[in-house]
Amino acid sequence: MEKRDIIIIGAGPAGLTTAIYSARADLKPLVIEGYASGGQLMITTEVENFPGFSEAITGPELISEMRKQAEKFGAEFLTTDVTKVELKDDVKIVYDGETAYETKTLVISTGATANLLGIESETRLMGRGVSACATCDGFFFRDKTICVIGGGDSAMEEATFLTKFASKVYLIHRREEFRASKIMIKKAEDNPKIEFVLNALIEEVVGEEVVTGIKIKDKISGKTSTIDLDGVFLAIGHTPSTKLFKDIIKTDEKGYIITGNEHGKTATNIPGVFACGDVQDSRYQQAITAAASGCMAALDAEKYLEEI
Repeated sequence: MEKRDIIIIGAGPAGLTTAIYSARADLKPLVIEGYASGGQLMITTEVENFPGFSEAITGPELISEMRKQAEKFGAEFLTTDVTKVELKDDVKIVYDGETAYETKTLVISTGATANLLGIESETRLMGRGVSACATCDGFFFRDKTICVIGGGDSAMEEATFLTKFASKVYLIHRREEFRASKIMIKKAEDNPKIEFVLNALIEEVVGEEVVTGIKIKDKISGKTSTIDLDGVFLAIGHTPSTKLFKDIIKTDEKGYIITGNEHGKTATNIPGVFACGDVQDSRYQQAITAAASGCMAALDAEKYLEEI
């Protein structure tokens, strides 16, 4: 069995920052990045608030640069999905199918995945007009009418981005008020292609083979109506990717890993196991805060290794 000082699961901004710091500390980290690596930045368009970039950079470009930086210092990457973990105080074993890796410390940076509405028509038409990735699929809706569902920063950003392709974008939210920051709301409000539809509940995504519209219900009047459109983009939050660690690592009621004890700010309930990024951050969920927690995880793991 191959033995390591540190293994990192996940390669978003948190995991990659952990890799950079631990590689520079000569810990020779193994990053098991998964087949869907890169985190939420891979579906983010222009990143304007990451320090060090006076001009906007795309999310995939930022991930690519961080990965190159980690590799430069000696981090090793394995593109596969972890299938099982055995986490004890003295030994941590990570499995890729039948292949096992033993490590003294483990950093979990598996991020979070996009939430869905939970209606049958949404699942049936996924990939046929329903999408959770504006960056991936926006190009296919050139000169089309589409909608974005959500009320946070990601919804505002995706709606604004999609106006580059679509002729009209409805931004549909179930409440009167938005969770998004004022600057993002203002940006969407100022875009002539975006129309807000508030207090609206999605009852059905309309269409047989492809999306042709959505049926909504007004929460105030109770009336239902149909909006004709060609695409539905979901931006309604995320669920932490912690299924692999269920009943092993302590989480909160939403499934986010609980961190912080005598072993550091990123330490979990199991000594030698740390978590960083969106998998343990239900509040901020920004690239810069994920990177910062990745730095802390690397330093916490390095100190733990010194102590043992």
